[in-house]
Parts: sequence; structure tokens; C-alpha cells
Amino acid sequence: MIKAIALDDEPPALRILANFSERIDFIDLQKTFIRTNDAMEHLKNNPVDLIFLDINMPSISGLDFYQTIQQDVMVIFTTAYAEHAVQGFNLKAIDYLLKPFTFERFQQGVSKANEYHQFKNPRKNTKYLLVRADYSLHKIAYSDILFIEGLDDYLKIHTQNAKPLVARMTMKAILQKLPEQEFIRVHRSYIIPFARIENIRNKIISLAGEEIPIGSSYEETFAKRFKA
Repeated sequence: MIKAIALDDEPPALRILANFSERIDFIDLQKTFIRTNDAMEHLKNNPVDLIFLDINMPSISGLDFYQTIQQDVMVIFTTAYAEHAVQGFNLKAIDYLLKPFTFERFQQGVSKANEYHQFKNPRKNTKYLLVRADYSLHKIAYSDILFIEGLDDYLKIHTQNAKPLVARMTMKAILQKLPEQEFIRVHRSYIIPFARIENIRNKIISLAGEEIPIGSSYEETFAKRFKA
């Protein structure tokens, strides 16, 4: 999870950033600021991984502001003026978003930040999944997951001793977040944890009181991994 803040002297621009960030499951936009002094004060006691930073600020430019930050933090510059792009990249910015930018362009920028963040901070013994649903960020232990059910553009994550969590995400996207050695997709609509399998009979997996079918296109891969 990437902890982020946004700094822009235009509230509508901050609302767009907040809306877009809410739709990205690995971005945790913790606060937004319209004044550089407030943002700097926040950073003194609250380190972050990423700053969305407008360049044309009234008191100090975003470029100058970024150079005053003491901590090692990624930056994505946002501005309506293309002429600052070269200087922005000279400061090793992750990306440079030219206003008005689309959600797709925003997604490209934060994906670059995520790749760089993972390179600098490789995951070690992660035991949980972070999922955004119902306007909140949920932390789910891998060991609590019973199975995951695909419903068009949504997923229903069935967990132990809790109501299923419905999240807007694809099967492919969530599979990339799960440890490959512990989970497997057995059907176009189901991902299961190996540890929960109780028995298999006639291409039907029994687990947690449910019967999960093995899809024909997943049968060979499942058989190889289950026997391994």
C-alpha cells in the first residue's frame, strides 16, 4: 500500500485526485492540502511514500517545494503547463500529469509509482490482502479467506466468521495480489486456497461447506499443482 498526500491550491483538482485515488486499491490518499506550509508540517510527523504535487502554487512552486523535502518520497507532478515537464523529470519525478488528465492517464502514473515502490520495498512474509470496498480499505488475512467468487466486474471474498466482502476488481487483478503457492484459480468464477480443500470428487472441490467446480480449462494446471 502506497501512503500518499496531494498538494494543489485548487480544491476541484484535489477532489479529482481523491476520486481517482479511491478507485486504485494500492493508493491510500491520506490527506489533501491547498497550502504548502500545512503540507510541510504534516510531512514532519507523517512520512508518506508519494506526493501528488501541483507545480504552479502561489507562495512557492511545486518544484521548489519538492526540493525542500528531507525524506525520500516519490512525486507525481500535476500541472496545466507543459513547459515544466523537463525540469520535473530532472528531479526524478515518477510521472508528470498534464491537466486535465483522465483516470486512465492517472492510472498509468500511479502504476509506475507502484512498480518503483515494490522494487524499493520487496514484500517479505506478507500475510494479508488489502482490498478497497464500501469506501474503506479492508485488511484480510490470507488464512481467513475461504474462497473468492467472481461476479462480472465484482468479486465476492468469502471469509471465516464474517460476511462476504464485495469489491470492484477482476479475478486477474486479485490473483496477482495473492501468494501463488497458497491460492489457485480453479474456475473462471472461483479462486481457492489450497489449505481449505477438504476433498475432491468428480471435478468438484469441497471446502468450507461449499462445492466448487473445477473448470475444464483449469483442470490440468490444478491437477499438477495439487499433486506436487
